[in-house]
Amino acid sequence: MTFPLFVAEVSSNHGQDLARCMKFIDVSADIGCGAVKFQLFKLDQLFSIEAIKARPELEKRRGWELPVEFIPVLKKYCDKRGVQFACTPFYLEAVKELEPFVDFYKVASYELMWHPLLEACAKVRKPLVMSTGMATLEEIDSAVEAIRASGCDDLTLLSTISGYPTPVEECNLGFINTLRERYSANAGWSDHSVNTGVLARAVYTYGASMIEFHLDLDGRGDEFKTGHCWLPDKIESAIKLIKDGFVASGSSNKILGASEVADREWRADPFDGLRPLKKTRLAL
Repeated sequence: MTFPLFVAEVSSNHGQDLARCMKFIDVSADIGCGAVKFQLFKLDQLFSIEAIKARPELEKRRGWELPVEFIPVLKKYCDKRGVQFACTPFYLEAVKELEPFVDFYKVASYELMWHPLLEACAKVRKPLVMSTGMATLEEIDSAVEAIRASGCDDLTLLSTISGYPTPVEECNLGFINTLRERYSANAGWSDHSVNTGVLARAVYTYGASMIEFHLDLDGRGDEFKTGHCWLPDKIESAIKLIKDGFVASGSSNKILGASEVADREWRADPFDGLRPLKKTRLAL
C-alpha cells in the first residue's frame, strides 16, 4: 500500500478570481496535496435549454465558469508549487483547450454515460480519472470499455456517492475494492462526507490510491453552504493523520525502537523478578 494522491477540488469556489485560484494552489500544496483540480464548463453547454427554463436559478452558475485564459497561468503556478494540475472538461472542445496543460483529466459522475467525452479524453493518452457516482455496474462497464478502446492505459476509478453532503452510512467504501478488481484499474475515493474517519478507512482498509475532496478557503465559496467542502485546517489534520499512519507502519520485522533502548536495562531481572536488571543495580 502506498500513500494516496490527495486532490483538492476547487470546483466553483474560485469566484472567477485568478488571485483566489492561485491561493487555492498555495493552500493545497501547503497542506499536503499532490494535485489541484479545477472545472472547465460553459453553462449553455452544461444544461439543456429546457433545464435552464425550468430552473432559472441555474443562471447563477455562469458566475462559476472558469475563464479559459486562466488555464495556462494555473498550470504554470501548479508547476511552481510542485503539484499536479488537473481539470474536468464538461464540453468536447474543453478537452483540446486543456490538452497542453493538464497532468490528468477528470471525468465527473454526471458525464459518465457521455461516451464522446470519455473517448476524447482517452485519445489524448494522458492519465484519466473518472468518478462513478449514481452509476450502475453496467454503466461503468460500458464507460470503461469506451475509455480503453480509445487508447487510455492509465485509468483511475473513484468510488463516490453523489450526495452533497454524503451521509457516512451511505459511503459504501467497500466498492473501492470492486473497482480495482473488476476493472484492473487504480481505485480511490471522491469524498463528499467531510469526515476524517471515512478518508482513513478508504486508505487503510481499502487501499485508495487517490483521495479527491472539495476544498474551500474560508467558507465563502459558492459551494461551501451545501456542506460537502472541507476547510484547510480540517483537511490538513486528516492528511497528517493518514500520513502518520503510513510512517508508523514500519515492517513485519521485530525492531528495537530508539525510544525504548534506555528502558531495556530497567526490565525485571529473570532471577528475582525485580527491576532493574542486577547488572544495572550495581551501577546505581
